[in-house]
Order: sequence, then structure tokens, then C-alpha cells
Amino acid sequence: MRKGIDYIGVGVGAVIMLADGKVFLAKRGREVRNETGKWEFPGGSVEFNETLEHALVREVREEYGMEIEVLDLLDVVDHIIPTEKQHWVSPSFLCRVKSGVPSILEPHKCDAIGWFELNRIPKDQLSIASKKTFESLMKKTAVNL
Repeated sequence: MRKGIDYIGVGVGAVIMLADGKVFLAKRGREVRNETGKWEFPGGSVEFNETLEHALVREVREEYGMEIEVLDLLDVVDHIIPTEKQHWVSPSFLCRVKSGVPSILEPHKCDAIGWFELNRIPKDQLSIASKKTFESLMKKTAVNL
């Protein structure tokens, strides 16, 4: 049985923000489960008996070498990908960097990384879940201005 295909998968996302307001994005590589070539807020799937927060910290450490602190739940999105016949439920959390400089540690899963100002995020190139999370982030940012 395959997550997201044979049953609804659970994935988590990290909106990692710097003090200057820039956010971290990763471009999905050739061997990911879905949405190859799309930019996303990083994260991954939750393993059995793993908390959402632990999964997020583990995925960011494994894929980018950063230690993050999970601050607050931002949103939960239905990540339905009709063209790939996949369905995921994806909570996204606001996070900050505790230590480390990001680098691509799993090049088969990631083609590029970067820090983006909110007004320079490639919105038309975001994954489905990251588009929804970006909208939630913009609403939250507008409220806090």
C-alpha cells in the first residue's frame, strides 16, 4: 500500500522564516512522489507513531542540514493532485532556524533551494499545497502588520 495513492497520506510543511521576513523554498527533484519541478515549503511525510512536529524537524534536518524550531501551526490543506491521482492532508507550521546553513543533502529529491522575499516567491511555480500555504501566510502576515 502506498501513501497518498492507496490511502490518504499525511505530510507536513515548514514555513521557515528569517528575521528579515525571507522564507526558505526548495524545488522538487526528479525522484519525488509528486509535483516534480515545483517549488515548495520543505517537509515530508509523517511516519507511523511520529508526531507532526518531530516529522518536520527530522525531514528538514535530513534533506537540508538545518535544525529548526517549530513555532505555530499555520494551516492544514487538502493536497489533492488529480493529475497524479494522489491525496494528502498537509499541516504547515511556522518555523525558525535554530542552527545550520541549508544545503541540498538529497539531490535526487531537490534541484534547488533559496531564501525568498515574500513578494518574490514564484507563485505560479509552487506546488498545490504550497500555494495554499502561501495564501495562509499572506493572510497571517497582513494581520500582523
